[in-house]
Amino acid sequence: MADTNDPMAEIRASFFIECEELLEALQDGLQELDDGADDTETINVVFRAVHSIKGGAGAFGLEALVRFAHRFETVLDEVRAGRMTAGPDALKVFFQCADHLSDLVRISRDAGDLPEARTAELLGFLNEMLGEDAGAEEEAEEDEDIDFQPATLSLDMDFGDDDGDGLALPDIDLPDLPPLPGLNRYTIEFRPENELFETGNEPFHMLRALDEMGDCDVTCNLGKIPDLDELSPEHSYLSWTIELASAVDVAEIEAAFEFVEGLCSLTISQNGDAPVSDEAGPEVVNGVADPIETDTPEIPEQHETGSAPAPAAELPAVSEDKPAPAPSVAKSNTSSSAPAAAAKSVVRVDLDRIERLVNLVGELVINQAMLSQSLESSGLSPHSDAMNGLEEFQRLTRDIQDSVMMIRAQPVKSLFQRMSRIVRESSASVGKDVRLHTEGENTEVDKTVIERLADPLTHMIRNAVDHGLETSEERLAAGKPEQGRVNLVAAHRSGRVVIDVSDDGGGINREKVMQIAIDKGLIPEDASLSDSEIDNLLFLPGFSTATVVSDLSGRGVGMDVVRTAIQALGGRITISSTPGVGTTFSISLPLTLAVLDGMVVQVAGETLVLPLNVVIETLTLSNKDVEMVRPGSFVVRVRSGFVPIFDLGKELGYRESIEDFEGCVVLLIAHEDESHAALIIDSIQDQRQVVIKGLDDSFYRAPGIAAATILGDGQIALILDTSDIITNAMGSVGASNSTPATGIPA
Repeated sequence: MADTNDPMAEIRASFFIECEELLEALQDGLQELDDGADDTETINVVFRAVHSIKGGAGAFGLEALVRFAHRFETVLDEVRAGRMTAGPDALKVFFQCADHLSDLVRISRDAGDLPEARTAELLGFLNEMLGEDAGAEEEAEEDEDIDFQPATLSLDMDFGDDDGDGLALPDIDLPDLPPLPGLNRYTIEFRPENELFETGNEPFHMLRALDEMGDCDVTCNLGKIPDLDELSPEHSYLSWTIELASAVDVAEIEAAFEFVEGLCSLTISQNGDAPVSDEAGPEVVNGVADPIETDTPEIPEQHETGSAPAPAAELPAVSEDKPAPAPSVAKSNTSSSAPAAAAKSVVRVDLDRIERLVNLVGELVINQAMLSQSLESSGLSPHSDAMNGLEEFQRLTRDIQDSVMMIRAQPVKSLFQRMSRIVRESSASVGKDVRLHTEGENTEVDKTVIERLADPLTHMIRNAVDHGLETSEERLAAGKPEQGRVNLVAAHRSGRVVIDVSDDGGGINREKVMQIAIDKGLIPEDASLSDSEIDNLLFLPGFSTATVVSDLSGRGVGMDVVRTAIQALGGRITISSTPGVGTTFSISLPLTLAVLDGMVVQVAGETLVLPLNVVIETLTLSNKDVEMVRPGSFVVRVRSGFVPIFDLGKELGYRESIEDFEGCVVLLIAHEDESHAALIIDSIQDQRQVVIKGLDDSFYRAPGIAAATILGDGQIALILDTSDIITNAMGSVGASNSTPATGIPA
């Protein structure tokens, strides 16, 4: 375990956190290229992500990661330069390399065993893309990186302080750069900050890039080097002055420093004896107009502090009396001459601290409920100061709870990106051509939910690739595209997050499913099941439609694990399938596992809580509103339609079925599929926020019970899963999906 007091350990941890963001940007860029985008910026994003990972890895001596990222970066640089095209075959290799780069980052972080064979295989692919001389080029690049001539320092030299810098070194005569007609002349002041070296970047690479642009004269400034007893190895004391004669413009010079933006002070100025362009008018360097004449002295260069030049409105006024040299234009990596939107600042906080904050907010909600109940039972006037203060306290509690929940909420994008890799690996394993299409990647859900969704989604994606989609030959014979498609869609619906996993395969072969269930003894031979009930057989433990055990499936473990994991999150999963068209698995989950808005009701003397977002209407019944469909099955008329009605007390085992519906209170419940049902209760007690308390695994998980909570009077109440209750109730009366549950217009 890393020492939390070690500064390098903190920097290393920050590097791996940044790697997660860079890998996400890498996957996004490759996906855009795969979707047909071929703009330069997308390619640059991909290149910069790999380059930044390589630079940081070099700072920590992660040689395997550096070596692979360097080769990957070299190929991407060929694409960026236009010497190579990112076609389908190349993108396939790029995706594999991105996945492997992610593995290397994880292994480097956790100090695991390096996959040498896989690394060598992918390096071979990259070398093949670069050509026959790739190996020789790689060796040359490595030799070039370490080839240097050491400078000899005599300890007998005079360390006088002639110039006040604490160190006197021999003068070195450098030749003046000869005038080159037709070329632009630039003076570049470059001073790296300490952070530049901490991220693994080297000034050598920037200086070499400038040297390739034209005639270049580089001077290393040693004036900031302190005495040896004051020298710190973690500080940067050197800076460079570069005289460049080249036909390039300022933008190309800036591009050489784009990977160290924010990590150095950079000043680029053009000498007055060579124009930037042949057009008449004010000279423009780095987006700032250069006045032709001025009556004030030249603006001093600010490369020592890295600050930006004065805005155009503050430049000296133009005069016709005396010309002045062109002002130096400083490029700062912390500010820009052009106005830009303020960047969002991000603070990384340990997850344990957030969890503690969430728990404290939960306790605050419980205490607020207790205080409310105490004041209400005291008989105070609703207009008293205490009751007004209570209302304000309730609003503040709600705002705090919403803000804390937003901290825990994260988009499902990172989870969806992991599923992209699962699709690539699964399709390669079974020899199918499959493409993943995602929607709603920015849908936010509780971080705990995201973490616990990874395994269920992995099972479902593999199931879709292996079982759902046909082979290429079967798809062509059925008139479908050769490439199969898996859709992964997330959206907020009815106060919950719904994730759909669908494919455009052949659908569920229900006759085959029935026969397998009979053969395994899961159902009797004379069973008469609806389509929905047959589909739900897939969730039975030990059930599998695979005839051959493969790396992906066939052992009867998978969909039952999926349903168990989803139910543990307070969610549910449903199946819909159309033969020849495809299958959709729909997962419905709560947005958070901490607090919910609930309706407190009484049923047979028991206090229960229902999620408020599923209740769309309350009704008071009369006997003439209720119709019996068959013994034990009733429907209630609601305006222009009918919906099935169930006694909540009877379904939970609290009482026998009621026969007289006169005066009964009914809650009209809406499902994610826009169907409806009605639940009979005794009375509505309150509407409040409740803190979700999960049930221990040692307790029997009764159908329809999602969790528990503590009410304001200290009483424990069960939180219900209304969809589960209604599904079980419909099954108990022999109802199927054809039961009229959609009579009310959505």
